[in-house]
Amino acid sequence: MLADRRASHHPGVTILPSGKKVFIPLENNPEVFTSLIHSLGVSSALEFHDVYSLTDPDLLSFIPRPVHALIFIAPGSVYYRLHDKGKPKVLTYTGHGQEEPVWWCKQTIGHSCGLMALLHSIANGEARKHVDPTSLAGRLLAESTPLPPMERAAVLYDSAELEQAHMAAAVMGDSKAPSSAEPNGYHFLAFIPGKDGKLWECDGSWDGPIDHGTLPPGADMLNSKVIQMGINKYLAVSEGNLEYSLVALTGSPPSQLDSNGAADTSTTPQAS
Repeated sequence: MLADRRASHHPGVTILPSGKKVFIPLENNPEVFTSLIHSLGVSSALEFHDVYSLTDPDLLSFIPRPVHALIFIAPGSVYYRLHDKGKPKVLTYTGHGQEEPVWWCKQTIGHSCGLMALLHSIANGEARKHVDPTSLAGRLLAESTPLPPMERAAVLYDSAELEQAHMAAAVMGDSKAPSSAEPNGYHFLAFIPGKDGKLWECDGSWDGPIDHGTLPPGADMLNSKVIQMGINKYLAVSEGNLEYSLVALTGSPPSQLDSNGAADTSTTPQAS
């Protein structure tokens, strides 16, 4: 666990007796997610959308394609049914640098699983091409990518700018923001494509990224076969609990944007 190293923090941040800092959790709200990634330096061509069904063609048709990443918000009870066993007490993952199939970071800030899911979503696949290299997100990714996991986590932990951006977004949304000291019963994780053509689950509280196998050719993250490979593993242990949510990161590849950064919809590919 990282001890806090800064004397002052954004109002609302809790510092535990151990020195660990805890954020106000993000509201499960695609508008909040979109606002936060744009403030971090991601192109306005990318945005988040609620996914209301994984099987209804009419509801799925409302989601712009391609989908670059999926954020799954699981009730704690469902999450721990799948992850209660097998997690090492000490981090064993050592991946770092450009040879990593995905950029993955250990979560060391309390209640920041939403932030970590957003960062995992924009740091990988086609989405990363939309990150301005001079922006906060661009600078954090450039500094952290060569580093081993705990040093990478320290880059995010020590960033006053990232703390400020997160805390500003955490008080947005449709409901009253909870205190950072309150317990949080949900967990956010991201499903993203790797450089190696595989589906990866990025969960900052786990022991590294989780390999779910080779992606079907041309499939985006909302493809029905991709859903079976990843998210369905959680639905299979949900035991009727319907309190989960799914949010899609969408947007045209940079090559399909016009000179103003808007999508040329006549060439945007569709995936099923």
